[in-house]
Amino acid sequence: MSIRKSAFTNCRRTTIVKCMKFRHIAFGLCFLIFASATWASEERTAEKTQTLLDRYTSSAQELALRALSFVGVSYRRGGESPETGFDCSGLVRHVFREGLGMILPRTSRDISRVGETIDRDALRPGDLVFFNTLRRGFSHVGIYLGEHRFVHAPASGGEVRIEDIRHQYWTRRFNGARRIAAAEISNPKQDP
Repeated sequence: MSIRKSAFTNCRRTTIVKCMKFRHIAFGLCFLIFASATWASEERTAEKTQTLLDRYTSSAQELALRALSFVGVSYRRGGESPETGFDCSGLVRHVFREGLGMILPRTSRDISRVGETIDRDALRPGDLVFFNTLRRGFSHVGIYLGEHRFVHAPASGGEVRIEDIRHQYWTRRFNGARRIAAAEISNPKQDP
């Protein structure tokens, strides 16, 4: 009986060891698949961003680069800096102020009154896009990047991110777009 018990125990130990090895191998394979998928996704995102940037004029490129540098910064209502976080108009104001030396009005509604109205099919990088997200017009603003993409600070709990303007959520809420000329905005270097 002792021999049978010993053989059964050895067989069971062998099975357990094989299962443990299988689990380690399976875990390792899952990790490698996940890591390669993440790397490939990051590589595709970097390629898309570079493609977008290749098409910009110098001032639009400056705006886009500045705006893209804040992707991942937390949303904060009333926020106007990367240290404290941004709301949508705070992000736009910061990008225009730091990138072009322009001071825009504080709210998205007030910003929507500045510049030239443009059609959606005439959007160029650096243009501002407006949305009705709070059941009132021009309650949200973002900076158009080109190729149907814009960057914005979405809402509480969110982070500055890039979105596709063709997404159904944004298409239904689109209020319009504006192109802002430097002459229409006060320049802090020229203000008394």
